[in-house]
Amino acid sequence: MSLWCGAHPLVLASKSAARRAVLEAAGIPVEIVSADVDERKMEAEAPAAEAAPDDIARLLARTKALAGATKLDPDRYVVGADQTLALGGLVFHKAPDRAAAKLQIARLAGRTHVLHSAVAVVKDEEVLFETVESACLTMRPLSDAEIDAYLDAAGTAILGSVGCYQLESLGVHLFEKIEGDHFTILGLPLLPLLGFLRAEGLVS
Repeated sequence: MSLWCGAHPLVLASKSAARRAVLEAAGIPVEIVSADVDERKMEAEAPAAEAAPDDIARLLARTKALAGATKLDPDRYVVGADQTLALGGLVFHKAPDRAAAKLQIARLAGRTHVLHSAVAVVKDEEVLFETVESACLTMRPLSDAEIDAYLDAAGTAILGSVGCYQLESLGVHLFEKIEGDHFTILGLPLLPLLGFLRAEGLVS
């Protein structure tokens, strides 16, 4: 029995395998569309009133959904999502290589950072829904040897994560405390999104 009631699959304007997996595990058929957005440029040009990490996540999610919607028929529901990681006033981005990943993990080790995950839904070029959820994660103190061992085990997969870890995988070994919704940590506030889809009659 399928819980999905839509005439077409939900469109996800994201290349994230984790976000796709979250939706599909919830029984939602997904169609992927590319959303070419210069994230760093948008972040740099955001007005001061919208430059907080949670606002940046919301802005990027909305922009991705709108960009994806331009490539489809106007009656499709398009989901955009994004996530920012903030340590105090510093915002982290995906590391380009292992050396940068090691430096980033070393800066997070022994400290608490915040993940801000945003999701937006667009139809007919209109933003129908958007929200941001946050989670606090405390990484345990780590030696250089422990960081290297983790990077050896995790491989290049860490470069696809803003925090250089996948909490659903080997990255869980880096943490001593987590406060927040599991799906928010994965980069998609699923429960609020499901509430919206239910209100739209797309899931039963």
